[in-house]
Amino acid sequence: MGYHPQYGKVKDRRGKARSVGNSTREEKHVATMKEVSDKTLKRIRNLGSQRFGSSPFSEHFDRWLVNLTDVLSEFESNPNINADEQFVKERSQILSIVKIELEERRRKEATLEEASKNLSNSKNLLDAIKKEYDSRMSEIKGQRNREIKRLYNNIDSLREELDNIVRMKTGLFRGISKKDREQKEMETTQVLNTEQRELELAMLDFTEAQERLRDEYERKRQPVIEQIRDCQKKIETLETDGSREDRWFACEALVDSVNALLQRKMLQLHQPS
Repeated sequence: MGYHPQYGKVKDRRGKARSVGNSTREEKHVATMKEVSDKTLKRIRNLGSQRFGSSPFSEHFDRWLVNLTDVLSEFESNPNINADEQFVKERSQILSIVKIELEERRRKEATLEEASKNLSNSKNLLDAIKKEYDSRMSEIKGQRNREIKRLYNNIDSLREELDNIVRMKTGLFRGISKKDREQKEMETTQVLNTEQRELELAMLDFTEAQERLRDEYERKRQPVIEQIRDCQKKIETLETDGSREDRWFACEALVDSVNALLQRKMLQLHQPS
């Protein structure tokens, strides 16, 4: 053991210095009211701005509520805070409201699968309506083409027959009287006019049939399109984290409550005893 006339035993001196240092380091720092409140406000704001990655967002609700409750419990349990009855009442009310809001979001989100199924069914129904329309329209067009072709062929034959009668009138044909030729011309002309009117009516009938089919198609199609739009809108809403606004408002309300508590505490400290 070394000895110094001024400092005494060196080893004992150093040992005593180390003992004091350890004692200082072992003293636990007790956070002040400001330090506790600043940390709490920061954590609350972080939770208020937290984004949830993807749907279903409700999977994150319970964890978020637990984290928020833990932050508030830690704040209230600090000996420098001593939360009053007003703060406890406000905090409980805010948590109760946000829990109800998140539960409502959870119920809405549970309908996402149903909305997706309805969307798929509506799209299938729309495809079926379109296929039926195309099939019936094709059938009408086929009937129209066949009927128009038949009438055109009849008209062409009658015109050719009428031309032959006209040539007979201008030529020398034995065995056919003038009266017979005129009678034949008149009859053929009447038949030709009838066929032409029938052609016009047929074209009009087919045009009206196509228009009726288009109207029927639109009557069936429009309600289904509205269903598809409603489902898509609902799915788009459910695939967006609507809870973020609810959670933000709740955290901002808690921030206000914490600040109000701190103001009351400061007033109490500055009141004359």
